[in-house]
Amino acid sequence: MEIKERCDLNNDKQTNLMLVDGMALLFRAFFATAVTGQYMVNSKGIPTNAIHGFVKHFFTAIEHFNPSHVAVCWDMGSTTFRTEMYPSYKANRQDAPVELIPQFDLVKEVVESFNVPNIGITGFEADDCIGTIAKQMKGEANVTILTGDQDILQLLDDHISVALLKKGYGNYMVYTPANFQEEKGITPKQMIDLKGLMGDTSDNYPGVKGIGEKTALKLLQVHQNIEGILANLSLLTKGQRTKIETDLEMLHLSRQLAEIKCDVPVSCMLEDSYLNINPATAMKKFEELEFKRFHHYVEKKEELTLF
Repeated sequence: MEIKERCDLNNDKQTNLMLVDGMALLFRAFFATAVTGQYMVNSKGIPTNAIHGFVKHFFTAIEHFNPSHVAVCWDMGSTTFRTEMYPSYKANRQDAPVELIPQFDLVKEVVESFNVPNIGITGFEADDCIGTIAKQMKGEANVTILTGDQDILQLLDDHISVALLKKGYGNYMVYTPANFQEEKGITPKQMIDLKGLMGDTSDNYPGVKGIGEKTALKLLQVHQNIEGILANLSLLTKGQRTKIETDLEMLHLSRQLAEIKCDVPVSCMLEDSYLNINPATAMKKFEELEFKRFHHYVEKKEELTLF
């Protein structure tokens, strides 16, 4: 099953596409309130706390970054090509809380009511859809990726920036290739090899046992990439060499798992992602969900788009 990928080209010279990691916003919103048991159950008995927070994150980001186009990307289940490669991939994660499960489909209905495309494809993660579309936009649009996942930083390019969600609403750390390299000492692309070396506890793949971020960064700063490291094993310390040789197979597998695929069968031609919210449609959905405080968001956006 696929979510229809829809994305009329805006001839404005400043075409700015915001790609939203829907899962990142939804999970962040859910756990921000679930910790105190505030599930916001409506009169139909359906929890709506995650959707409520998602909407607030969504419109806060639109007001902050003022994109001309918007699309939201989603995971389509827990089974992907990565779990086929490595069954333990993300196996450390607990099942979604029962209060969150009914909100997965409802939040997509909310996005659809904004006339914003939902994008997702079975077998791939939202990151892969985001990466593919972001790369396709070269020469067509500047892209801002809104997410809470630092893995997406590997996509940074001259036309791609990343806005990482920070605590609260409207707080972002915006990365470009320049400030990423200044902070990390490596290029965005080298982040794939960094994860190959050090692994990722969040995604549950190990990399090279005993190689942490500090050592991995130093090795990449000197040898550029994993191939360069392997070609110069004799220059490494005995301990580093032994660790890499012992976990060589996992090193290559971890790098494959870390790399966002930018050639998945999904496309975005900007045709339907032009931000043009119909207030009546959006407010009808808010009323269905019994949200009473969001009308000003769509009314304000209508005023901004009347040019």
